[in-house]
Amino acid sequence: MPETITELSNLWAKIKKLLEERIGDQRVSDVFLEKTRIYSFENDVMIVATETDLAAVILTSKYQNIVDQTVKEVVGRPVKVSFAHSESLKKTAPLEKDEPQFFKNVSINPALTFDNFVSGSSNLEAKQAGIFVANNLGKSFNPLFIYSDPGLGKTHLLYAIANEIKDHDPSKRCLYCEANDFIEQYVTYVKDSNSLSAFIKSYDVLLMDDIQYLATKEKTSEFFFNIFNHYLNQGKQVVITSDRHPQDLKGFEERLKSRFVQGLTVSIGQPDVQTCVNIIKSKIDNSPISLEAFDPRVIEFIAEKFSKNIRDIDQALNKLIYYTSYYRPTKYISFETAMEALQSLVNVKDAKAKLSEQRIISTVADYYNLMPSQLTGPSRQADIALARHIAMYLIRVMLDTPFTKIGYLFGGKDHSTVMNGVTKVEKTLKTNTALQQAVNEIKANLKA
Repeated sequence: MPETITELSNLWAKIKKLLEERIGDQRVSDVFLEKTRIYSFENDVMIVATETDLAAVILTSKYQNIVDQTVKEVVGRPVKVSFAHSESLKKTAPLEKDEPQFFKNVSINPALTFDNFVSGSSNLEAKQAGIFVANNLGKSFNPLFIYSDPGLGKTHLLYAIANEIKDHDPSKRCLYCEANDFIEQYVTYVKDSNSLSAFIKSYDVLLMDDIQYLATKEKTSEFFFNIFNHYLNQGKQVVITSDRHPQDLKGFEERLKSRFVQGLTVSIGQPDVQTCVNIIKSKIDNSPISLEAFDPRVIEFIAEKFSKNIRDIDQALNKLIYYTSYYRPTKYISFETAMEALQSLVNVKDAKAKLSEQRIISTVADYYNLMPSQLTGPSRQADIALARHIAMYLIRVMLDTPFTKIGYLFGGKDHSTVMNGVTKVEKTLKTNTALQQAVNEIKANLKA
């Protein structure tokens, strides 16, 4: 096995040359492979450093199979290959020789830290709690229980806690474990009568993700309860995540749920649009494309449209970057280009909404004896402006269309202009019976 930097460099040069030939896309090689290198190669585990977080994501998600096969051919045996941003690897302690016997295949993602966890009002409390327990292990707030809907950053926080602990004390062993992994490996543990004590000695911090999947697994839950109690009694930190509050967990004994809430319980809410904008900008900073290459309306649209789930934001942004970098390369990502790139991510309801938006505009225009082009045009004539605001209002309330897209439909108007128009109609409807009647008649026409 290569040991020197030169040997590792020569090995990777050979692997990379084959990869470039098999991928067959020079742009992928130039952007994502060019500045990669082997960070470490021990015990048939190869960690490859990349220049950006996005490069690690792209190489893992799109080319992992090609990489694994190529490395296997060059090295002569199967090797576990993973990619990570080089800046994150600088903070990661070297692999320890005496690896724990349990959960050998799980690892901590070094790229997910507190530094790149973008916070806002929806998740700041959870982030602060994570930082606190990472720097005060087992002293208070034990366990820390974090709950939220899927895709809002719970897993990122667990990794960030582990990386923060490693930064301060590399000797501490942190186990990140998904509940499903715990279930799968449970049988292996209980074969040994000393499995509980061995597990306790193997790790100093337990990070359990998606605890709800242990529900109704009576024997597995019992084993986890014993481990959980031992950790707390020995002052070892436990952090748990779930998709709901501990008291709302189904299929768990009350004694376990009561122990979950004895520490600190915090939630992560759905991020507001501004937080999503900040998240997107942070991700763009770690991508091959500069922020200046994006029409600001594109970022606002993604933030509005995909704000319910950070994973959806990742998917949309990765699709957009791929589309504009390789499928239809462009130096500037306009709103029109973004709509083309992201259309496959729009669900059936949104696809119907695209037609309905035009129908609403046409129906409102017809009601006021106007042309649709007059509503979407620049005219500030009072009767046209009123009809335009009504159309914007109906598109918003009936289709939940993002303000940025509504602005695009009406000649590229700023989202704040659309918001003002919608708000004006909402307020006027409360007291103006004539407007109420008009809106109701237009809705009836749309349903006909």
